[in-house]
Amino acid sequence: MGQGRFFNRDLSWLSFNERVMDEASNENVPLLERIKFLSIFSSNLDEFYRVRMPVLRALKKIGEKDGNNIDADEQENVLKKAIDLINAHQEKFGAILRGRLIPLLKDINVHLLYNEPFPDAVKNAAREYFLSEVLAFLQPVVLDEGNKFFPENNKLYFVVNLVRSGGSAKIVMLNIPSDELPRFFTIKVDNTTYIAFLDDIIRNNLDKVFKDCEIHGCYSIKITRDAELDLQDEYPGDLSEEIEKQLKKRDAGLATRFLYQSGIPLRIMQMATRQLDLQNANATAGGVYHNLKDFFSLPVKTPGTAYQDWPAVNPEGVEETTTIASLIADRDMIIHTPYQSYHPVLRFFNEAAINPDVKEIYITLYRVASNSLIVNALISAAKSGKDVTVMVELKARFDEANNLKWAKKMKAAGVKIVYSITALKVHAKIAIVKTQKNNRMVYTGLLATGNFNESTAKFYTDHILFTSNNDLLREMELVFMFLSKREKPAEEKQIQFKHLLVAQFNLQRRFIELIDREIAFARAGKPASITIKVNNLEEQVLINKLYEASQAGVKISMIVRSICCLVPGVAGLSENITIIRVVDRYLEHGRIFIFNNNGNREVFLGSADWMNRNIYHRIEVCFPIYDETVKDEIIKIIDLLLHDNVQAVTLDRDARNVPVAAGKPAVQAQREIYSLLSGR
Repeated sequence: MGQGRFFNRDLSWLSFNERVMDEASNENVPLLERIKFLSIFSSNLDEFYRVRMPVLRALKKIGEKDGNNIDADEQENVLKKAIDLINAHQEKFGAILRGRLIPLLKDINVHLLYNEPFPDAVKNAAREYFLSEVLAFLQPVVLDEGNKFFPENNKLYFVVNLVRSGGSAKIVMLNIPSDELPRFFTIKVDNTTYIAFLDDIIRNNLDKVFKDCEIHGCYSIKITRDAELDLQDEYPGDLSEEIEKQLKKRDAGLATRFLYQSGIPLRIMQMATRQLDLQNANATAGGVYHNLKDFFSLPVKTPGTAYQDWPAVNPEGVEETTTIASLIADRDMIIHTPYQSYHPVLRFFNEAAINPDVKEIYITLYRVASNSLIVNALISAAKSGKDVTVMVELKARFDEANNLKWAKKMKAAGVKIVYSITALKVHAKIAIVKTQKNNRMVYTGLLATGNFNESTAKFYTDHILFTSNNDLLREMELVFMFLSKREKPAEEKQIQFKHLLVAQFNLQRRFIELIDREIAFARAGKPASITIKVNNLEEQVLINKLYEASQAGVKISMIVRSICCLVPGVAGLSENITIIRVVDRYLEHGRIFIFNNNGNREVFLGSADWMNRNIYHRIEVCFPIYDETVKDEIIKIIDLLLHDNVQAVTLDRDARNVPVAAGKPAVQAQREIYSLLSGR
């Protein structure tokens, strides 16, 4: 993976997911949190099979055809390496869970029954639960040539091998209803809390489902399907109706993985593959249990097994002010979630909704909370007569249905809903409020690195700028005016942004100019440096420009959470580039760009990763930080992250996660950032 000029994006992402799993081995992380890291790893891997595995297989097929520039052998090699990595990671997952975490649970008198017989007391309680609650949800289906069965995407099933009393053999598909019932059942016996899988409760009571039958085998399986929606680039009709249709088809997508329990007989495997139309899916042997993302809800309540609470704090002045708008009238304010409270964002929209002088509200919504307080405030504003315009991105993967639900509710309340065109996702995080004061319109607004979502704000590190800076707000208004036209950017109609960096208009060009300026300083013998924090780094034009800067002597420090295609530390190419990953209790999500500018540092925040999709297929907004106090705060946060020697790993030239050498004092960046922002 370290050969050549660029790391492969998918292999790099799998390396990141291994880094997530490594936290489950970290003895400094509380036990339940370690188990949750296994859950996150499992959830991430499911998404990889739903989203990226179809792409890898498609690239391989395209490469096999004449007349294209895709190397079939290279794609075959990437696909093989990906599968080998996944298999190795799955083995590591099992070793961590069985060898380390389950014994640690027993040490605190919690017995997770993992592929083992139930004690009698548990067996009796589990049977009662099965008969009274579980049995109602079971739907056995005989698998034969005349009865096609379609397993739902990512749902759990048993394949049961039966012999009836008359001697006839049957293969039966039996659902495991983990979406209707809790995955785990608990019972306390003496001083021990036993936790049983729903799967095992069903497995232990199959005689109640299949009476007068001999059960010759019961094997768990799961089918993962392609999650992409089939949308035309220029869809002429109602996009919301088309999204609804496509969502109904998603669970019927091409099967990309057939995960089955090891030890299943070959005859049953072949029959299941044929009957379930799984010939093109990647057949993967797994353990007894699938969907271990459900470990996130493992019912362990023992003190000391979860992270110590870090209560979110308000920025200075928020509690004393009459309104957020009055607080930011003279200077910008920033909040850093989840260290600081999200309440100022909620207050901003609530105050706008009830203020009779507010005339217009504009906002982009990409991923909306399931019970969104922000959307309810927008609905209240519209019902009180304000003009509310909401740009709703219906194509936010896996959030389409929730966004569609809220769009319908807002539309019914009188909110003007604008959908993006199919060729462009709107990923920008911006909002404007227009207030009438003394016969003139006063603007206030928000620009953020993350979604306007109070749920994810509890565990995503993001930055939300509150501003009344007219230079920024007038250009934000231009973005909304463009979005309302629902058209692609055209060369002859290019908007000239002087302050904002907007993808499809000037974002890539401005970043290149900023890098070129550092190159010029370096060649002039002046200090030159760049610091970049992103979630993903793939786009080759910008990577090549960073290589050029490194060769010119510019010092480049990068924090890249997951996908990273830049190869650091290569002599003559990238020896001046260092890359770290930080995985800790919160998901690092904010994007930050700092350019030394001969000592007069320029700082930008924004929604854009440096991925092909962000640069070429989305509307993104990055924004400058002009307030010196805010700028200093961001630089301090970045400096702490760059000096993390507890949770950070360095990405080496072979794309391996290499632990940062322990130092004194120990710096755990997220803990230090919380201390900085909370004044502790």
